[in-house]
Amino acid sequence: MNPIKLAIVGVGKIARDQHLPSIAANPDFDLVAAASRSASVDGVRNFSSAAEMLDAMPEIEAVALCMPPQARHAIAADALSRGKHVMLEKPPGATLSEVEHLAGLAAANGVTLQATWHSRYAPGVAPAKARLKGRRIRSVEVTWKEDVRHWHPGQDWIWEPGGLGVFDPGINALSIVTEILPFPIWLTSAGLSFPENRAAPIAADLAFSGPSGEAVEAAFDWRQTGPQTWDIAVEADGGRLVLSSGGARLSIDGETHTDEAAAEYPGLYARFAELIRSGTSDVDLSPLRHVADAFMLGRRLAVEAFHDDPAAA
Repeated sequence: MNPIKLAIVGVGKIARDQHLPSIAANPDFDLVAAASRSASVDGVRNFSSAAEMLDAMPEIEAVALCMPPQARHAIAADALSRGKHVMLEKPPGATLSEVEHLAGLAAANGVTLQATWHSRYAPGVAPAKARLKGRRIRSVEVTWKEDVRHWHPGQDWIWEPGGLGVFDPGINALSIVTEILPFPIWLTSAGLSFPENRAAPIAADLAFSGPSGEAVEAAFDWRQTGPQTWDIAVEADGGRLVLSSGGARLSIDGETHTDEAAAEYPGLYARFAELIRSGTSDVDLSPLRHVADAFMLGRRLAVEAFHDDPAAA
């Protein structure tokens, strides 16, 4: 079977670090074009806009959208309406309604839409899900703290409405929690810390409940320097399960079961090819819905201003 002719839209850090290497390593795809306002990809045709690219190259079969979520809906809707399969980088959009609209367009045009959650492909996630199936779970504690200056230097869009602030990494934790737990959860309270000069939170403390009173608590913070913390601890019958390093390492009662370098994006592209071949879509919005609930229910707390350059404070 011939490779799927793929184009990428948005050539920034995540595209160069993750998408381009994963596409190059996957024989199901042939990268034929890229669209970006300020960057290019060697060895393919490059355009300044997605619409220009799709007009010039009708042979493109699929597009991966890697630009910030605020700009994604119109481009995705255009591609789907042209009969192109679409992969959405996380978060899949700036609102739930716009992604639901895209899912409807994909169905109407008989093409695939994939809302990606790369952390679900971390090595420890699938075995953790299998371990927790059928077990009584008492509590879950999520600690997701990192240094925004390291991971998002100068990315002002992430502080704007729709950029999600600390929920940009925090949604990765929520994507894992919603994948491994064998029951739904819902938000009961939240505190969101907004720097006085920013429109998105820099930290969040969340409390959720499950159907039998299971307690799930999450602490997200973008102000942690030094070693970074991406941990999920589950107290359940049969022992204490801990996913650390963003899901790469799984331990049960202190015994390591997986401890591997995460290879998440190759899994996303393998899944994208599978969905295209089978004529199906994958649009799970539960992680984004929890973030939306946090903005609806959360108490806003004002904290000191944040500057990319600490010397500017």
